Amino acid sequence: MSTQQQGKRPGESSTILSRLMNPSDANPLGIVHGGEILKMVDEAGGLAAMRHAGSPVVTVRLDSMTFLEPIYVGNLVIVKAMVNWVGRTSMEVGIRVEAEDPMTGERTHTNSAYAVYVALDEQGRPRPVPPLIVETEEEKRRWEAAEERQRIRLAQARRGKA
Repeated sequence: MSTQQQGKRPGESSTILSRLMNPSDANPLGIVHGGEILKMVDEAGGLAAMRHAGSPVVTVRLDSMTFLEPIYVGNLVIVKAMVNWVGRTSMEVGIRVEAEDPMTGERTHTNSAYAVYVALDEQGRPRPVPPLIVETEEEKRRWEAAEERQRIRLAQARRGKA
């Protein structure tokens, strides 16, 4: 691998997963288990990070997630993930969850989260990731917000509160 990696745009690694929620995904009230959603969030985030890094990744952190609205059996869950920021070996991925009523097409934003992944080499050690090419005002805004979150994460880790 060359020491100079070619950068990638956020859209090159963005990922969308969708899945119909079934009774086996839910509690007796028909509300989907949070763990099912968290798994989809990590899968989508991990895929976006892998696509950006071009290598396997591991989840380092999932920032807090608030369930804004319930997701029910019969909803189509759509999880969108995009790389917001990259460091030397780590990446922050922004993840948005929506529930869709497949009969009406109505979508509800149910969750958002930020996750941090580290790229791994063939020996399972951290490896450098390509730079992120941010061009639009939205991409720049997302980068700056992610950079601030990363500063906070690092400060928390130094204080032993990560």
